[in-house]
Amino acid sequence: MPDLERLLEHLVRAEVEFVVVGGYAAMAHGSTYVTFDVDICAPLFGPNLERLHTALAKLHPCHRMMPQELPFTLPAVGEQGFKNVYLKTDLGQLDCLGDLPGIGDYAFVLAHSIALKVSFGECRFLDCPTLIRAKEVVGRPKDFLVAAQLRAILDADSAPDSHP
Repeated sequence: MPDLERLLEHLVRAEVEFVVVGGYAAMAHGSTYVTFDVDICAPLFGPNLERLHTALAKLHPCHRMMPQELPFTLPAVGEQGFKNVYLKTDLGQLDCLGDLPGIGDYAFVLAHSIALKVSFGECRFLDCPTLIRAKEVVGRPKDFLVAAQLRAILDADSAPDSHP
């Protein structure tokens, strides 16, 4: 079973700049759907990419979307970095996205995020309305189900209190 919270803790402790998006963000907003990976949006170049690499070094990260499990290494000097990085680590899968398709780049995602307290400190998560939109853009059946559940959570939270 993946230990997604500890995976996030490694990123936070290494001061990686990122926003949690996807299923783990949905769970943080109250969704009951379970996820088995962490999806983040992050700048995947320069110092932030170096911090990401350092944060994961002891977790044996390897690229999971390749025929062989190649280790996660930094690009050669002068290269741009990555658009996306899909990794398998000792603590679970980590999908690192440079932007959210149909939503926006990291700066947009960061502007539409909120800080939430977690057991090891504070972490940024995509806000619920933007997460709903992101789930609907992806368009898989499970994403529509999560979006509907998140919309119901938002509606319940904004409903006037019926108690006197």
